[in-house]
Amino acid sequence: MTEPPHPHAVATGALTAVARTAVERLVALDATHGATAALGAVRELTANVPGLTAAPDAPHGRDADTLAALAELCEVIGWILFDAGLDGRAHRMNTRALALAERCGDRATARLVLLNESMLHTRAGRPRAALDAAARVSGPRPLPTLVATLVLVRRAHAVALLGGRREADRLVARARSRFLDGASRQDPPWAWWIDRAELAGHHGWVLARLGDWNRAIPLLHEAATAPGPSYRHLFTAELLAALTGAHAWREAEELIAELAPHAGDIGSARTTETLARTAARLRGCAQAPVNLRAAAAFLLESVPPPPGGCQDGPSR
Repeated sequence: MTEPPHPHAVATGALTAVARTAVERLVALDATHGATAALGAVRELTANVPGLTAAPDAPHGRDADTLAALAELCEVIGWILFDAGLDGRAHRMNTRALALAERCGDRATARLVLLNESMLHTRAGRPRAALDAAARVSGPRPLPTLVATLVLVRRAHAVALLGGRREADRLVARARSRFLDGASRQDPPWAWWIDRAELAGHHGWVLARLGDWNRAIPLLHEAATAPGPSYRHLFTAELLAALTGAHAWREAEELIAELAPHAGDIGSARTTETLARTAARLRGCAQAPVNLRAAAAFLLESVPPPPGGCQDGPSR
């Protein structure tokens, strides 16, 4: 990624264009190589682009287009920090993005930030806060199709954590049904990544949270083997966890054999944390075959440590 212009040049020039270009580059970098690969670019941007840390009513941020561009950039940075396992920093950037989006009336970006916050709360084990964030997305008018689909997905994950088996199952099934209606003209550009594979992965993940391994495994396999952004390696990690929960030892060992040689290149800390937890569980599982325990030990050695050698927030 090209280094951003000097802060003075940005402040006196086309800040809107700089922010939108940065969004495109970060999204491409994240989709191709993962969130941890984008952290260096994030650090440069937060140091050099005014408006990412200043108050929303700072002079350079009064123009609506500039505010909207900065809100979108803050949202993307918040997502990257989240997928890199830096939950506290992600929350702070989400707060910034939401303030900017609300100030300029950018409802589409505000909705995405709230849905990101819902996901962050679920990961941190705060399902009621996750439900509250998702509820804030709705307004007086019906939501666009893909936005409504994602709201249902976020609610399903949170309800699953609360132990609502039937309700979580019903919500995620409704999400897949709503998706089949097709994208509406009102759906925002950011919804490009909500597709069949994404919905299959989340359906399987919710079922895995409920311990419904037989239904979860084929859905997670569908999502894990479909082409898509780098972060979808997370569905592969959840597939391994589901296979472990189901005591599908042979399939788990085969998946580890595929994963381990490339584990060091995975750019999502959420993914590597999930893999490490599952590998540690398998390594110490007396019921698992010896070969599988050895493979799990190798996988545990292969996954990269969290950025900076420590984690900024709960694992899930």
